Amino acid sequence: MTLAVPTVVQMLSTDAYERGVERGLAIRETLADALRIYFELFEVVGISPDAVRADALTSIAATERWSPALVEEMRGTAEGAGVELWQIGALNARTEILAAASGAKPGECSTIVSTRADAVGAQTWDWHDELSHCWHLQDVRGTPRSFVGLTEHGILGKIGMNDAGVGIMFNILGHQQDRAFGVPVHLVAARVLAEAGTLAEAVAILSTAPVSTSSAITVVSTDGAVIVELSPQGAAVLEPQNGALLHTNHFLTERLGAGEKPGLYDPDSQLRYAVLLERVAAAPLPTNAAELIPYLVSQPGDEAQLCCVPAPDAVFGDRWATLATVTLDAAARAMTVAAGSPLDALSGEPLRLVAGDESVR
Repeated sequence: MTLAVPTVVQMLSTDAYERGVERGLAIRETLADALRIYFELFEVVGISPDAVRADALTSIAATERWSPALVEEMRGTAEGAGVELWQIGALNARTEILAAASGAKPGECSTIVSTRADAVGAQTWDWHDELSHCWHLQDVRGTPRSFVGLTEHGILGKIGMNDAGVGIMFNILGHQQDRAFGVPVHLVAARVLAEAGTLAEAVAILSTAPVSTSSAITVVSTDGAVIVELSPQGAAVLEPQNGALLHTNHFLTERLGAGEKPGLYDPDSQLRYAVLLERVAAAPLPTNAAELIPYLVSQPGDEAQLCCVPAPDAVFGDRWATLATVTLDAAARAMTVAAGSPLDALSGEPLRLVAGDESVR
């Protein structure tokens, strides 16, 4: 895998459409590659172009009912990038569209949070190796809350931190009822970062969002941290245990887990979760975000692959890699991002972004 060099895209307009135009112009040259790869991926996993377009339009309509501003921002992104709105909709709904994939195993991520003092967290972002150059960092100023984050080309939100000290991390989950008829989870994340001023406000947005696919969204804030598991069957909130929050890619709540899609992440997710539990039990968690990164390290051949490396003979659609390693620090309103695995993060110098900091460029 060739490690991407994170670049920062800045959006300043207070108008959602114009903010989207800023985004689209900034990623115009590289967005075409992301669209091409995603549409190839959809076909490889058995989703026709017609189905992709239909699902994208359905997701846009659902989002329009929930948050018209997000659709206006997608519309502006399409205009700035010179593509159609439904194509931007398809990127933002890629999790929902891929829920219909036949025999495809989604990417894997591992998350750890320490709540022994101010909430700090770290996670790996594992996704398709072919998309390792199709993401960027963002510095958004025109929304009610300024925020910084990591996201994919054309997608409005993912992992990030806002100027109120509210940050989010992502773990994809799988439920038997996952479909592409609701608001995409990446757009829900964008709204949390843009609007939530407290932990309670973030949880309220997440818990009431009309989603149709499953994810675990970890929220860190200056007044605590929780994980909100989302599914078509509703939401569940997980509180810290012994100063820690952990998540991989299976449901931890019994109610939502009863409908889990069988075999999707088994046994990999459970193995990674067990390793994290063991590491956390060995000693009190550190209170510094950077010191959480070693908890996410694995070596080739380890039973639990916390650092995801594609097999040499893996084919397109099955080349999973850790594309980035992220930390969040709620009190500092800061995040760090390193391209690649936790091992890469430990050996290099991650880029640090502070929400609302005028020095971010």
